[in-house]
Amino acid sequence: MLSQLTVRNFAVVKSLDIEFHNGMTAITGETGAGKSIALDALSLCLGSRADANWVRPGQEKAEISAVFTLEADSPAYQWLISNEFEADEDCVLRRVIQRDGRSKAWINGTPVPLSQQKSLAPLLVNIHGQHEHQLLLKEDHQLSLLDSYARHQHFLDKVQEDYRNWASVEKQYQHYQQQKEELEAQRQLLEYQVNELNEFALTDGEFEELDQKHKRLSNSKVLLEAGVFALNALYEGEHNNAAGLVQSASQRLEEAAEMDTALTPINQLLQQAKVHIEEAALELRQYQDDLELDPGELQVVEERLSTAINLAKKHQIPGAELSQQHKKLIAELNSLEQAGEHAEQLDEERQQARKTYRDSAQKLSNSREQAAKELSQKISQSMHELNMPHGRFVIQVEHDASARATRLGTDQVDFLVTTNPGQPIQSLNKVASGGELSRISLAIQVMTATQKTVPTMMFDEVDVGVSGPTAAIVGSMLQKLGKTSQVICVTHLPQVAAKAHHQLQVSKTTDGAETETAVTALSNEQRVIELARLLGGDKVTDMAKANAKELLAS
Repeated sequence: MLSQLTVRNFAVVKSLDIEFHNGMTAITGETGAGKSIALDALSLCLGSRADANWVRPGQEKAEISAVFTLEADSPAYQWLISNEFEADEDCVLRRVIQRDGRSKAWINGTPVPLSQQKSLAPLLVNIHGQHEHQLLLKEDHQLSLLDSYARHQHFLDKVQEDYRNWASVEKQYQHYQQQKEELEAQRQLLEYQVNELNEFALTDGEFEELDQKHKRLSNSKVLLEAGVFALNALYEGEHNNAAGLVQSASQRLEEAAEMDTALTPINQLLQQAKVHIEEAALELRQYQDDLELDPGELQVVEERLSTAINLAKKHQIPGAELSQQHKKLIAELNSLEQAGEHAEQLDEERQQARKTYRDSAQKLSNSREQAAKELSQKISQSMHELNMPHGRFVIQVEHDASARATRLGTDQVDFLVTTNPGQPIQSLNKVASGGELSRISLAIQVMTATQKTVPTMMFDEVDVGVSGPTAAIVGSMLQKLGKTSQVICVTHLPQVAAKAHHQLQVSKTTDGAETETAVTALSNEQRVIELARLLGGDKVTDMAKANAKELLAS
């Protein structure tokens, strides 16, 4: 619950320190005194938008802090733990607004982005503004109220999860469909290129082999002449061939080595050279025997090499990379063919995601239908208590399984009402007057509030348009609500204020230069005076006091 609110230099407030307690607290005061100032200040601690105009004139900043006392099993306490904040029995929210409109926020002394304060706020307090009855006419607000009462967050979460999944798969499928023609054209081109390369069937390393073979065949005469010349020079020439000369030199050195052994190693080198020359001659004979002079084979090689070079030019790559390009194109074609299979799989997933979403939306709708019947009966009963004895309230839930998907399902929710005998039941905005709408709104707020786990509820003049005996009933409703939750109510009605367990008075003073608002906790005697003022105006008479005492005692 909210235990303390501290306000500094906020609007007409210079300094306020307000303590709150369990039960129902009424906030009263003269018109224009700033009864809603505490709610406005608290809203900033809960993450509402800051405005430089909130800073008190002449000051550099406004500062508000709110202290909430938490139970260890409360959702707010668990939120603090899960978000790694220091958590004990108190949760302190703080907000500072600079003169230039910039603001900073803290949770338990830790600076935080405003989004975190907004995330925590719904777990601490629920504020019902004085224009709540106007929101009641909006379809999205009606749906939110029904969902709040139904307390079926698990159904809402499942619908939202299934919605996101369906939207994701649908997006992928539509993206593929948009590219389908382009991908098909690409597939046909790849298929043609792959078939062409399949037909040519160039193997790994074959281009290099063809190039080398073509050089050998086209220069076979030159190669043969070079081989013959080299063989004659090394071994087969009649005069002065290398083998004969080396043999002669070796024999002379062998004889000389008998006289000087230093020549022996040299002679050994010559013997080795003779062996190498003989081996070279043998290889040359073999080379000449293997050298082909077939013009037919040269033509075949030239044609295949030419085809390979032309194909490489088409693909804008070197001829040596043609075989790898062939493999690459095959892989791309397989990938595109698999993409077609993936599209079929996507379509199946899309249909399944759609069915899953529709099933979840139906379950959510069933839960809403059940909650709508129960809430309709309770609101109708409250209308009777609020001096609308012939009132009947119906929440209509229409489920459309073929409607456009949304994160909140596919239900159309409409609040219907009749307040007079013989009057047909119609949409709320077509039937209720301002006062009736205010009372209906209050009944709905009280009923939906009982379903919430938020420990503190604040009502800002929700009794607008209510007076007399009805006001006392309103007060009783809020008092009853205050037995299970902390209720803080800004009111101008003495019948409502009298039902509160505690009462705060807001007053405004001015010295002509500055205006200041103060909030005072009233004793029982002071409450009598304040209620008498609310009953009789500025003059507090003995009769007004007597009536005030009766109200407090009732």
